This record gives sequence, structure tokens and C-alpha cells, in this order.
Amino acid sequence: MTGFININKAEGVSSAREVAIIKRLTHCPCGHMGTLDPMASGVLPIGIGNACRLFDYFLDKHKVYAAKFKFGVDYDTLDTTGSCLSDGGRIPSTSEIEQVLPQFTGKIMQIPPRYSAKSINGVRGYKLARAGVDFEPAAKQVDIYSIRLISQDDNGEFSFEIECGGGTYIRSLGRDIAAKLGTVAAMSSLVRLSSGIFSVENSVKTEQLNQDNIGDYIIPTQSVLPFPELYLKGADAKKLFNGLSVRVDAEDGLYKIYNEDGSFYGLGTIQSGSLKVRTKLC
Repeated sequence: MTGFININKAEGVSSAREVAIIKRLTHCPCGHMGTLDPMASGVLPIGIGNACRLFDYFLDKHKVYAAKFKFGVDYDTLDTTGSCLSDGGRIPSTSEIEQVLPQFTGKIMQIPPRYSAKSINGVRGYKLARAGVDFEPAAKQVDIYSIRLISQDDNGEFSFEIECGGGTYIRSLGRDIAAKLGTVAAMSSLVRLSSGIFSVENSVKTEQLNQDNIGDYIIPTQSVLPFPELYLKGADAKKLFNGLSVRVDAEDGLYKIYNEDGSFYGLGTIQSGSLKVRTKLC
């Protein structure tokens, strides 16, 4: 059994817990494409079997989030699950927020939260933070494609829709927007609406799944890869599938490779007319 399943992670549970459920139902190795913190919910694509080998092809995919930031409060984790450091700070107006949002689109430098899975000299940041170690994660470049302020409620929470590239910390974005306005903020809610081709509209909750129906929700591996197809036959197929390169008349790039019987074999790379297997999946 191989492929992907688009899980709608519940709020309050870990990504690892969702993976464990799919692993138990499929009896296959499984892994997720981009963790969601326990407080977050939404799209969590999980690879089953050899599909896990494809995660690198999805790392930089577009992601869309619905996030809420509570202004005027500061938490050590940058979200409201941590310890409150201060309260009663200034709450900006919607017009003030909208004026600074353009400064946070495009390629920007961002400092990850101290409480994160980011490794610092081989140790996860959250482990250092919990141990009371004083450190500052290095800034990294991230891609923010758009930020829209959607609404404000009565207790200082503002709702946003954020479209970004992989590796973006939404908590850090809230912190930095608030800092630009001379105040503080913490993330109070996060829902991942989409990750690449996976969207919340075609996701499924793990409590809906069982061993009888899980096969109905597994997405074939090849259907999520946006690459052209190549079908090889005869001597060329034998050479390629034995680890050799073959000559083909096609443009350079990544291709989905199929066996002679039409089954999906894996991914190959063409360079200067020479095709080699890059990732074997069958």
C-alpha cells in the first residue's frame, strides 16, 4: 500500500498521533509532510509506504493558513498555549495593521520561535527553551506571497489569511507585525487550509477512518506529482530499471516514469537527452 492521505488534523492533538493512526490502519511506514503544532488544525498530508520518499518534492509548496493573532499580549511560545509574559499592551487599529502588511510580503528574513523544532547545534529549540538555555535562533529567508486582514473581534483578536512558502513560522509573523506597530502579539488560532494540491475541502478526519474504508481515501502517488509522463518499453526500459541511463528525445527536467505495463515506477531526470532514475517508488 502506497500513496497519500489528506488528513484534517484536529486541534489539540499532535501530528505524530495522526501519523500513528494511519500507520496502524495501513500496516505501513508513514510520515507527514510538514508538522502542525498541537494547537493548530487543518491539512496534514501523510505519505504511506514508499510515497514518503517524495517529501523533498513538496517542501517548498504553497501553503495557505487562517490565523488569529491576539494583540497586546506576549507569550514565551509566541502562541497562547505558553506562559504569558505580559498583558494589557496596545491594540492597534485595523488601518494601522493594513499599512504595515506590505512590509511582510515577498522574500523576508524571519527569526524562528525559540519554542520550535528548529535545531540549534543539533538540539531542538524547544528542548533548549524548556531547559532555560538563553539562545537566539538564526534568521532565515522565507516567502510570504500574501497576507490579508480578514476581521477583528471584540477582545483584540485579528483574523488573517496568509499564503506562504514552506518553512514559514506563522507565530513569528504575528510577533513581527506587532513589533512593527510598537506592541506585542501571540497566535491564538491556526488552521492550515491547503498545502500544495492538498486542501481542507478534500481532507478527512482520522476518526472517520477504519481498516475497511481507508483505501477509499488513499490518493495515488503519481496523481499528486505535477510532472510530465514517460513510458519506456523494451531494451530502454530494461536498461533504465537496472540503474543505467538511456537516451530520450525530451526536454530536460523531472518526469514521472511508467513501466511497460502502465504501472508507476518513480521519478526520473533528463539532462541533455539522458534519462536516469532519480526516485524509485515501486
